[in-house]
Amino acid sequence: MVDTKKKPANPRKSRWKQDPDAVKADILRVATDEFAAHGLSGGRIDEIAKKTEASKRMIYYYFGDKEGLYQSVLENVYSTLRESEDALKVENLEPVAALTRLVEATFDAHVNTPLFIRLVMIENIHNAVYLRRSEIIPQLNRSIIDKLGDVCRRGKAAGIFRCDADPLELHWLISSSSFYNVSNRATFSTSFGDSLYTPEGQARLRQRVIDMVLGLVVIGYEPRQIAAE
Repeated sequence: MVDTKKKPANPRKSRWKQDPDAVKADILRVATDEFAAHGLSGGRIDEIAKKTEASKRMIYYYFGDKEGLYQSVLENVYSTLRESEDALKVENLEPVAALTRLVEATFDAHVNTPLFIRLVMIENIHNAVYLRRSEIIPQLNRSIIDKLGDVCRRGKAAGIFRCDADPLELHWLISSSSFYNVSNRATFSTSFGDSLYTPEGQARLRQRVIDMVLGLVVIGYEPRQIAAE
């Protein structure tokens, strides 16, 4: 006798067909955690598939292979960080206020995206091989330089900024402080205590980074006084 009962639909397969963007986003979310925790070599596709609604076949279908998935993760985290910067509307702010806002936003964005920091550290171990392969990330990175370039031009034209203010140098200074604050938190706090990682300590560091950057480019800038605790 022929069994006429329908087999239950595979929920993974149904989701794959009905909402592929959501499936890809779920894979990227889990893969970001996996690669940030274990690196490219230690990250396992089996583990990513187990924690998502996707099968290994789906992962390979969307991303090609493990390296393709890793590169997509990198592009996604860079995109998330740069989108937060792009959302800032500083064009109508006067130059000092605009630069202050960009420094604040970069500092906060790094604090709020620790997985980005871990992945960049891993990519530096790989000598930026996968970053170089990406056609997306250089375009994303260009936007913050353009914003800083606009602020520098306006500041110089107004006679507020030093004539040697350079957007690329500013980005390096802002990013290096913001990055170190997160990347070296474990070793720094273990060596020297965690006073700089309390809410008050982080607020002070944030202001110090602002003072450092503005002090380098704003003519006659006086650092803001921070009340002693």
